[in-house]
Amino acid sequence: MKSGGKIIYNGALGHHSSRLIEYFQSISGVPKIKDNYNPATWMLEATSAAVEDELKIDFANIYKESHLHRDTLELVRQLSEPEPSSKDLHFSTRFPQSNLGQFMACLWKQHLSYWRSPEYNLIRFVFMIVAAIIFGAVFWQKGKEINTQQDLFNVFGSMYIAVIFLGINYCSTILPYVATERSVLYREKFAGMYSSMAYSFAQVAIEIPYILVQAIIYVAITYPMIGFHWSVQKLFWYFYTTFCTFLYFVYLGMLIMSLSLNLDLASVLSTAVYTIFNLFSGFLMPGPKIPKWWVWCYWICPTAWSLNGLLTSQYGDMDKEILIFGDKKPVGTFLKDYYGFRHDRLSVVAVVLIAYPIIYASLFAYCIGKINYQKR
Repeated sequence: MKSGGKIIYNGALGHHSSRLIEYFQSISGVPKIKDNYNPATWMLEATSAAVEDELKIDFANIYKESHLHRDTLELVRQLSEPEPSSKDLHFSTRFPQSNLGQFMACLWKQHLSYWRSPEYNLIRFVFMIVAAIIFGAVFWQKGKEINTQQDLFNVFGSMYIAVIFLGINYCSTILPYVATERSVLYREKFAGMYSSMAYSFAQVAIEIPYILVQAIIYVAITYPMIGFHWSVQKLFWYFYTTFCTFLYFVYLGMLIMSLSLNLDLASVLSTAVYTIFNLFSGFLMPGPKIPKWWVWCYWICPTAWSLNGLLTSQYGDMDKEILIFGDKKPVGTFLKDYYGFRHDRLSVVAVVLIAYPIIYASLFAYCIGKINYQKR
């Protein structure tokens, strides 16, 4: 093949490239090969563009008019026609492995990839631990004594900052990792190694143990430092809400990356989502105070449900009267009237909190398989 991709020879080489040499030496003007000379080197020199210009010939056209080209076309025609007794090639499944086999293979691959990616996981752990210590130090024992509405606002503020601050970090750090993995997915899916569904569910599943450990560490640091009431039930609710919050932020990042052409676009889109999550979280403006034509954004905002679960589980059942804007009122009643948080609806909050990770993970699995930004 010469420069430009045009074929100048296609056939048997022969012993010591004898047939190749014989073909080119049969062309008028082509210099003969020297004794003990490398046939490959001689062929490149004898068929160069300079030789073509000197001899005023085109080796590609000469090959097209040769018997070698005609023999090749005849062979292609023969091989293109199936034998009368042959059957169409058919496989019972698209992939050699079952769905479970593909998932387990992808899960093991993700496990190795995560274990070998300290720039992603180690940074997340360190960032979370440092943030938890700072939150605990700033709001030291603020949750123990609630006597006024300001005390309650301080505790609620610690929850709000934790949800937004850590949530944004989890969502942002997953973006470049998924962007890299998506490029690998395109290559390996094209090669028929596994389905996009197996990859996406493995990507989702591998995050669970990491987020679980991080949620446990975060709760172990902040719960006693902030001074929440020691109760198995309250501790469980605090952990459950934290775990679901971390999880849906990570899956949200995966979803955003699957919808975006590149990392830059994903970063812009995620910033817009952070703004919405912050605005309708229920902290800057409580749910009952939001105008009716915007309140639907509050009800579908996951951070609003996270703050609901955190604050209501800790103080929604308290009958202690505190000073609320100059009047005495039970804590639980104030939460119900001011924020719309009801302790008897914690079960609904629990269902919604686990629904968000499931929804985001399912949408990620669908989008990563259906949306293809590959340019070739």
